[in-house]
Amino acid sequence: MRGRELVLELRRRELPQGGWSFGDSSQPSVEATTLAILASAAEFPEVPAHSLRFLLSVQRGDGSWPAFKGDDDGSWTTALAAVALSRVGDDSRVREKATGWLVDTKGREAHWLWRWKFKTADAQAGIDPDKYGWPWMPGANSWVIPTAFAVIALKQFSACTPSEEADRRIRTGIAMLLDRACVGGGWNAGNCVVYGSPLKPHIEATAAALMAMQDEPRSPMIMRSVDWLRGQTANLRAVSSLAWSILCLFLFGTPVDDLKSRLAAHAAEVSRIQNNSTLAIAALALQCGETIHPFALIR
Repeated sequence: MRGRELVLELRRRELPQGGWSFGDSSQPSVEATTLAILASAAEFPEVPAHSLRFLLSVQRGDGSWPAFKGDDDGSWTTALAAVALSRVGDDSRVREKATGWLVDTKGREAHWLWRWKFKTADAQAGIDPDKYGWPWMPGANSWVIPTAFAVIALKQFSACTPSEEADRRIRTGIAMLLDRACVGGGWNAGNCVVYGSPLKPHIEATAAALMAMQDEPRSPMIMRSVDWLRGQTANLRAVSSLAWSILCLFLFGTPVDDLKSRLAAHAAEVSRIQNNSTLAIAALALQCGETIHPFALIR
């Protein structure tokens, strides 16, 4: 099983209107669509125009993208859309609007009242509310995965278009990720401690956070997290977890050929992978080392 076969299956599943749903739904998902575009671009440099047109048509006036076509609010998928458009070389003005929205969007902890709340009533959450990132949706608290992809999107855009504002948000986001890291390395979805009890790391959250910090100084916390993720791969069987691990570990210099072979075996029966986001991530992981890494940062 190679990435090209998965991409061909993805293209077969594209909705008539353009875009991809998560599964059997007819409602396009921006997450599934952006990941499918990234996977397609690696195998077919000329991404079908209608796929790109659909993604651009869903962008809101404020520069953001909703989670699903038809939703009223912008969401974390704005970061994924910016990454996808960076890969396919779209007009930078579209990405500029998207990154402007990302710069302005903050987790609820950024508000003084919520910072006070976390420092008093919710002190057992074990976080520093002065270090905030990005929410899944505006008006919510910061979470690890939205923060990680927002940092990646801003870093990719800032590599060619430096901005003090964007750099400040990047630094705040990195500080939030480091503050939320689990005791032994890795990241949970949000907090690292709840009511005094340490939480266990999650594969996808850890991979996303590490990819956001691939160009940061290799601190002991970062390297503990890389070691934790590397250690988890020995028993991984889930296609999504294995794929995200490959994409992350490759950026930290870990050989991934054996992991790719195992992923190829698990993904051999593509009809069993009903989630199109999972199918796209598997394709990207199998392409790792052979094509441009979609989440790589210029050092």
